[in-house]
Amino acid sequence: MFAIFKTFFLLGWISFGGPAAHIGYFRQTFVEKRKWLDDADYAQLVALSQFLPGPGSSQVGFALGYKRGGLGGACAAFVGFTLPSVIIMVALALMASQVTDTSVFQNLVHGLKLLAIVVVADAAWGMYKNFCQSRLTVSLCLGTAIALLLLPGIATQMAVLLLAALIGVLYLKGQAQPNADSTAFKASWLPLLIFVGLFIALPFVAHLNPSTALFNDFYQAGSLVFGGGHVVLPLLQNIVGDSLTQDTFLTGYAAAQAVPGPMFTFATYLGYALMPANPIAGALIATLAVFLPGFLLLLGVLKNWQLLASRPAVAGALSGVNAAVVGLLVAALYQPVFTSAATSAQDIALVLVGFYLLKHLKLHIVWLVATFMLAGVIMGLI
Repeated sequence: MFAIFKTFFLLGWISFGGPAAHIGYFRQTFVEKRKWLDDADYAQLVALSQFLPGPGSSQVGFALGYKRGGLGGACAAFVGFTLPSVIIMVALALMASQVTDTSVFQNLVHGLKLLAIVVVADAAWGMYKNFCQSRLTVSLCLGTAIALLLLPGIATQMAVLLLAALIGVLYLKGQAQPNADSTAFKASWLPLLIFVGLFIALPFVAHLNPSTALFNDFYQAGSLVFGGGHVVLPLLQNIVGDSLTQDTFLTGYAAAQAVPGPMFTFATYLGYALMPANPIAGALIATLAVFLPGFLLLLGVLKNWQLLASRPAVAGALSGVNAAVVGLLVAALYQPVFTSAATSAQDIALVLVGFYLLKHLKLHIVWLVATFMLAGVIMGLI
C-alpha cells in the first residue's frame, strides 16, 4: 500500500495539464516504466472512465491502484494522487489572490501548460501505434478526433464512443481472445446501492447541519459530471454560486487549472471558503463528496468490466473504443491543451525541445517539470 501511495503521491506533485495530460503521465509511469499493465488493459480503464460520471483521470488512477492492490490500493492511489493538489489548494485559499495574480506564477503556469502538450502528444502517439493498426481502427481514431474538433462536447464524446463500440462488435470481434473465466459474472451491487442511496437520501437530511448540506451539494455535483474537471464548473456555480462572490469562485477555478493533480480539487478551495467557521473541515468534506460518486460507480462495474472484456463481442467493442480513445486524446491535444498553451513561435520551439528531452534523452519527468517551469519564467521576462 505504501509503495502505491508513494508512486501516486510523487505523480500528484508533477501531473500538470488536466485530465488528458494525467492519462499521459499515468501511461508513461505504469505502462512504459513500471509495467504494471499493458496498453490494452490501460486503454480499457481509460475507456471505462469516459463512460462514467466523475473525475475521469482520477478514476483511471483509482482503477490502477485497485488492479495493483485491491480496494486498499485504490484508496492509496486516490489519496496519494489527490493530496498534493489538496494541500496546494488549501494554501492558495489561505493566501487568496496574493499569489495567483502575480506574473511569476502566471509564467510558471504557462511553462507547465507547454509541458502538457508534450505529455499528451506522446501518449496519443504511443497509443496510436498500439491500437490503430488496421484501416478500420485508423478510421475510427480519425473520425473521433474530427467529430470532437468540429462538435466538442460530452454528447459528441458519448456518441462517438458508442458508435465505435458498435462498429467493433460488428467488425473487430475476430481480434478477441476469450478468457475461460469470462462466465464467472458477478455484479458488485454494494457500491452501486451506496451510490444510489446517498444520491436519494442526502437531499432529505441536508438541512440538519452545515456539514451535511455541504456534503450533499458536492456529492450531487460529482454524481452528474460527465466529461471531467472543466464540466464541473457550471454545476458548482449553480450549486454554490449564491454563497460566494464571483471573484472567489473564479480565483478558485483558475487555481485548480494551475496546480498539479485533479481539477476536481476545485471543490477543496470552495469547501474552504464555504465553511469559514471550520475551513479545513469544509475543504476535506467537499473534496471527499465530489470524488465519492465516481469511485462508487467505478467499484460497481470494474470487476464486471474486466470479466466482460474477455468475451468476443465485448473485446471487439473495446478494440473499437480503444481506437476512439486515441482520437479523444488527439482532439484534447488541440483543445484545450494546445489552444490554451501555445501562443507564439517560442512556445512551439520549447515544445520541440521538450519532445527531444523526453524521447531521445529520456529525461525524467521531474526534471522536465523543473525545466519547463524555469523556461516559463525566463520567457516571461524576455
